[in-house]
Amino acid sequence: MSRLPLQTVESAPVEAKDALAAAEKNNGYLPNLLGVLANAPVALETYLTVSGINAKSSLTLAEREAVQITAAATHGCGFCVAGHTAIAYKKARLDEETVEAFRSLAPPSDPKLAAVAAFTSAVIASRGAVSDEALASFKSAGFNDQAALEVVLGVSLATLCNFANNLGQPSLNPQLEPYRWNGTLAAVAE
Repeated sequence: MSRLPLQTVESAPVEAKDALAAAEKNNGYLPNLLGVLANAPVALETYLTVSGINAKSSLTLAEREAVQITAAATHGCGFCVAGHTAIAYKKARLDEETVEAFRSLAPPSDPKLAAVAAFTSAVIASRGAVSDEALASFKSAGFNDQAALEVVLGVSLATLCNFANNLGQPSLNPQLEPYRWNGTLAAVAE
């Protein structure tokens, strides 16, 4: 049961109605994350805007999903791990071994995706103050300064979603049940 109300197109504040209707039409269902975010229309708008910007980055869809799943698993957000697992399989066409590596915070076999996941973890752990070695390792995998900042962008998007879900505690939509994640927080802080 959600700790915050799950807004629908009908119940949402007027400022969020159009965005929810568009999301429901686009997805074929309304993801519960959006129902939570609609409680603060500006948070929903931020999510939608930053999602659109993140999709324009130089990182491939697979690399962006490496950021999103790594961040969600690190933050203990089962909803986002499930949602991004679905995208990783259906849209990025990643294999099970790679996706399971992200979900368990282990390095995948693909060196570029491993570099993205490792750099994402370093960004989160250091709050962006990554070591020279972490940045050099990321760049040695073929990435540049732009990509490093785009990982930070992806982490910022993930943080909004992960923390909103962790606060609201929405149930997983039935469409995401096949991708359920029962992992634990990488680091617990109270």
